[in-house]
Amino acid sequence: MENQEFNPYQNQQNDNFVVQQNLPNSTPVLVMGILSILTCCCYGVGVVLSIIGLVLASKDLKLYNANPSQYKSASTLNTGKILCIIGLILSILFLCWIFYIYVIFGYDNYINYIEEFKIQMEQNAA
Repeated sequence: MENQEFNPYQNQQNDNFVVQQNLPNSTPVLVMGILSILTCCCYGVGVVLSIIGLVLASKDLKLYNANPSQYKSASTLNTGKILCIIGLILSILFLCWIFYIYVIFGYDNYINYIEEFKIQMEQNAA
């Protein structure tokens, strides 16, 4: 037998052996999706995180579609993308709700309403 060295990057045509890599941004997209859901009520933070996650996901999806045999499955990427979409929807709904409250009540009336609500909650707790 000939002296052959181990090469983990041999292509499929030689020995049917390919080392598949993880997509470079699959974990950050998943983290951005989770954080966007957790921060959906933080006045726009969830929107920013969701958009960043969706941009990273689209870049990785292009990489995966260009050469699917080089990368492992895109299930983590798809999960992160779905979480980013959910976080984006929740954040937009929250921002619409806040905008609606400010338009209907006005800022001063809204603050007074919150203070009255806190007083009532303290009285009910006692």
